[in-house]
Amino acid sequence: MIENHPESMNPNALPIEVAVRLLTKAGGRIVTEEMLRADIDAGAPTNLDGTINLVHYAAWNVQQIAGMTDGN
Repeated sequence: MIENHPESMNPNALPIEVAVRLLTKAGGRIVTEEMLRADIDAGAPTNLDGTINLVHYAAWNVQQIAGMTDGN
């Protein structure tokens, strides 16, 4: 899907499977669907339709990291 239709990707509403592939390619480390679903179970935001907004997901990750470093 990513390779065939990059112009149709909406970073505000990516299906989980597409988000996993994109995060793996962009992040330099393997991201699995299980990892992303664990983040969702831990409170990572999703859209009402279950898709991922990459900006919101990134902001959530920053909050998680900040919480780990400031003792919260």
